[in-house]
Amino acid sequence: MSYRKEQHISIQKAKSLYKENIGIEFNDYSEIELKTLWKETLDNGIHGICFSMYEDGQEPGDTITEEQVERRIKILKPHVKWIRSFSCIEGSEHIPRIAKKYGLKTLVGAWLGEDLDKNKEEIEGLISLAKEGCVDIAAVGNEVLYRKELTEQELLVYINNVKKAIPNIKVGYVDAYYEFSKRPAITEACDVILANCYPYWEGCSIEYSLNHMHEMYSLAKEAANGKKVIITETGWPSKGSSLGGAHSGAVNAMKYFINSQVWAEVDELEMFYFSSFDESWKVGDEGDVGAFWGLWDKYENLKF
Repeated sequence: MSYRKEQHISIQKAKSLYKENIGIEFNDYSEIELKTLWKETLDNGIHGICFSMYEDGQEPGDTITEEQVERRIKILKPHVKWIRSFSCIEGSEHIPRIAKKYGLKTLVGAWLGEDLDKNKEEIEGLISLAKEGCVDIAAVGNEVLYRKELTEQELLVYINNVKKAIPNIKVGYVDAYYEFSKRPAITEACDVILANCYPYWEGCSIEYSLNHMHEMYSLAKEAANGKKVIITETGWPSKGSSLGGAHSGAVNAMKYFINSQVWAEVDELEMFYFSSFDESWKVGDEGDVGAFWGLWDKYENLKF
């Protein structure tokens, strides 16, 4: 296949080849063409991305400087409209402030868990940032019910307190897509449904991953009863072990990114891709694949 032909791969062509539930048939693409299309998809711009804050050797609990956050925001700015953060303390409070400085919109999360004192700091931080004008959507907790670290009733108190404190900002809770069907009281309390959708973590092969994503989104939408559903996390690791029929690797990571972004554009979905930069600390929670979810590597170089 000639170099000239490879340079004519385009996102417009990809959209024309896209099929509902199937996505793009990549069988006829060389790896060089796939890399070209991956890069063009990113350069075309995506709705949102999850902000990876920690450099190699850093982990949650370490305090992160404004300079580090600003350097990474500047890398992401040309490619995204929204930035999602996960916490409001230990340096994470810099993320929405600097994102706003660079004209980006923000989905700002308060990280909740079993430590009630820390929860109080997080909620106060979220409310304070919102009152500064740094929050476009507020996320009260991330998968804390999935981890069984709070009860539904405890979480509802946090959600309702934040809604009272910042009545002009949409407030939601982030969890796996299926939790909103199981927990109607939480769904009712949210202004917007913030659903994480990971075909990889359910052992789905790359060939059926887009179809599975459709099913995940449909379940969350059905539970939402007319409220907006935002996909707050989805992605595919570029290295590491397999899980069932889901195989990590560069080619599959590129295919998944392209298909997910074309689907989001065709169906006008709001999606935050996970993640921006590789983070080594995540191997402790997720095994070897945990370190390889970024579009950029841990040295802040674009991967493909």
